[in-house]
Amino acid sequence: MKTSARNTVKRTLDPNNPQPPTLKERAELEAIAALPDERIDYTDAPHLPDAAWVKVSELPGAKQQITLRIDADVLDFFRHTGRRYQTRINAVLRSYVEAHKAHTK
Repeated sequence: MKTSARNTVKRTLDPNNPQPPTLKERAELEAIAALPDERIDYTDAPHLPDAAWVKVSELPGAKQQITLRIDADVLDFFRHTGRRYQTRINAVLRSYVEAHKAHTK
C-alpha cells in the first residue's frame, strides 16, 4: 500500500485473487439474500425499459456523420449515461430499425 504526499492511499485490486468477504460483509449478504422479493427496495436501481436490448453481433460498414436535432431532455439523458453516449444513441436507433424490419417483412 502506497501513501502519497497528501496521505492518499492507493490500492491495486487483482480480479483473479479477490479478497474474501469479512464476517460482517457475509452476514449482510446473507440477510439480503433471505429477503423476499417484495421487501427489496429498487428505488435506486436504474430504469430498464421493457424492450430487451441485445448487442449487435455484426456491425455494418462505416458510420456517417450527420447533423441531427434531438430534444434537449433526450440528449441530456444520454449524456448523463457517460462516455460513448453517441454510440448508445446509435444502438437504440439500430434496435428500433431491426424491430421494425422484422414487422415489415
